[in-house]
Amino acid sequence: MKTTTIYDVAKEAGVSIASVSNAINGKGNISKKKREEIFKVMERLQYQPSVIASALMGKKTFTLGLLIPDVSNPFFSEIARSVEDLAHHAGYSVIVCSTDNKDERVEKYIRLLEQKSVDGIIIGTGVENTEILLQLAEKSVPIIMIAREVSAMSVHSVLTDDFKGGSLAAQHLLKLGHSRMAVLSENFKVSSSVERVKGFKFALFEAGLAIEADDILSCESTIKDGKRAAAELIRRGNSPTALFCVNDMLAIGALQAAKEAGVRVPEELSVIGFDNTILSTVTNPMLTTIAQPMEQMVKLAFDLLISHSEQEDTIKQRIVMQPELIVRESTSKPKL
Repeated sequence: MKTTTIYDVAKEAGVSIASVSNAINGKGNISKKKREEIFKVMERLQYQPSVIASALMGKKTFTLGLLIPDVSNPFFSEIARSVEDLAHHAGYSVIVCSTDNKDERVEKYIRLLEQKSVDGIIIGTGVENTEILLQLAEKSVPIIMIAREVSAMSVHSVLTDDFKGGSLAAQHLLKLGHSRMAVLSENFKVSSSVERVKGFKFALFEAGLAIEADDILSCESTIKDGKRAAAELIRRGNSPTALFCVNDMLAIGALQAAKEAGVRVPEELSVIGFDNTILSTVTNPMLTTIAQPMEQMVKLAFDLLISHSEQEDTIKQRIVMQPELIVRESTSKPKL
């Protein structure tokens, strides 16, 4: 079968070879409409420019990296899908890497992405060793943080106001009349979880209540570990009447633990999650949760990354989106 060449693309698109080359490399005076037409022809003819050759010549490879903690977490799988959709429309490919929030994996995948000469990296995973990111910045690799931030360096970031999200969760439970509450948190090095717990505690403080340190349990971000931690709380004497989980995965684990222990939700235990993933609508009862505007976050992060890769000296932006309380069936007034 004959291999499609740049000449075939130019002929089919009715443009010069130089125009195709400029469209691929983001150069020249080509309108957005014409560039999209050229990429549609490339897709139809299944033309793949040589990424290796482009990298060796210092050109764009039209490849992006995406680091997320766990692709099995619906929130991050939805982010990955949205990034891939936007990238496909713009003529980019995406390499998705799951890190489990472990620095050794972050470092390994960043080295891989460097070898692939990606045009930029979207990072949605916890990074404890910020030296890894500083080294990337020194090499002028564009970085965008999504749903996470790094205080040790200046970098574009798009995130939700996690502190406010935690406060919304606490205010909702307080309004229902709960005073005995507990929290299932992710690893305490994950910035988003830290802020959500801080916001929750602050709202309780404003209401004249406090939460004990042993009522805040650190978990792996899985349904299984959420179930384990919730079961531990349920077994305690004077167990909480409400449980705030910093993501929907942990909240679903809590629902499972309550069901196995014969504890009715929400009559005997209210459960509230965070993220508003698709899972929150298929549980029984359906999950009350704090929603993040995921699609808008991804669009902003992607646009920032593309503009940053084309213009190096851009002012670093920190865009904070507002969370929203979504009330469903898993929270109610405490049983008297």
